[in-house]
Amino acid sequence: MRRPELDYILTTMLESQPEVSDLLFTVDKPLQVEAYGELRPVVVDPPIEILTPFQTEMIALNLVGDNPWHLFDLIRHGSCDAAYTLSDKARFRINVFSRRGDLSIVLRKLNTKIPTLDDLNHPPILKQMPKEKTGLILVTGATGSGKSTTLAAVLAEINASRAVHVVTLEDPVEFVHPHKAATFNQRELGTDFDTYANGLRAALRQAPKVILVGEIRDRETIKIALSAAETGHLVVSTLHTTDAGQTINRILGMFEPEEQEQIRERLADTLRWVVSQRLAPKIGGGRQALLEIMGSNLRIQESVRLGESEGKTFYDIIESNYHFGWKTFDQACYEAYEQGKITEEVALMYATKRGVLTRNIDKLKKMRGEATDHGAMLRMKSGGTDPSAFAQNKPAVAGIKLK
Repeated sequence: MRRPELDYILTTMLESQPEVSDLLFTVDKPLQVEAYGELRPVVVDPPIEILTPFQTEMIALNLVGDNPWHLFDLIRHGSCDAAYTLSDKARFRINVFSRRGDLSIVLRKLNTKIPTLDDLNHPPILKQMPKEKTGLILVTGATGSGKSTTLAAVLAEINASRAVHVVTLEDPVEFVHPHKAATFNQRELGTDFDTYANGLRAALRQAPKVILVGEIRDRETIKIALSAAETGHLVVSTLHTTDAGQTINRILGMFEPEEQEQIRERLADTLRWVVSQRLAPKIGGGRQALLEIMGSNLRIQESVRLGESEGKTFYDIIESNYHFGWKTFDQACYEAYEQGKITEEVALMYATKRGVLTRNIDKLKKMRGEATDHGAMLRMKSGGTDPSAFAQNKPAVAGIKLK
């Protein structure tokens, strides 16, 4: 297969559906794209009814090219990451992986336009993140939840307003930032450095003020990131965790028990923000970003140092700081439902504490004169439907309603 043929196939797949996010090549399956969270087959001319092992191997080799690092990674570890540019139409992040002796490929479409926080409709409080001078900012969530996009928007704000040196360590480089007020040096894993730990260690000698680490994967990387945050750098990175509490526990879990007390102290001093993301199906199509937002204050620092306890969990502290712009996933789900962006079923599916969210949705329905659909059940009544009611969590009246 030649590159023009591959580019034709990729172009056809991209144009087959609106809002294509991923392109998939799997043996014994047709060409597929993911749009709005669902996989759909793609027809090309000449037709490819199902992919053969030879076809996926040829496509993989064309996408990866002759980069020895990627080929070594694929042979040694069974998968590799790379990037591919489709003329001026699109740019992709590629993962090629072995599956029972065959190769499968997933291409994630990258936005060529760097978004702003306003473009993403993120809460205004996130505009405080680019203003931080030092410390650690973490954006967490599952694969495909928009972590890289949020960090790109944060860096775009820095680029527009601060004359600083920014070094990024990525796998691969996703958003290419132009030089504006800031000076950007973007480095790619496998091409410019061999591990995140080594790349981050080298970055400390490159006089940056802001360092982006594509992903924190091991204890060595987080140790160097903490050192950088302690010595006057702003370090932004991602973790594959579901919420703020799990993020703290995941970092601590990278260390031996005898090391954890010191890490707690360092983390309490350097952690500035943890933003966790989930993408939920939106009414009318598309996806709605649901964000849990946790900043730093004395209560958060105390919980990081001493651990969570009753009434002092990260969930409780975030919930009680709703009026300062922080929010739990339950409050984010409630807001999105109240604004008509997601259904009740989706809100409950993505919630952390469904019982709390169910009660608040029922109160909202009663205010609107809508029927609730929960039959005979125990109900805890409390006044108001403001999302800050989550913070109260103290029922005014308890009773049983029989219908």
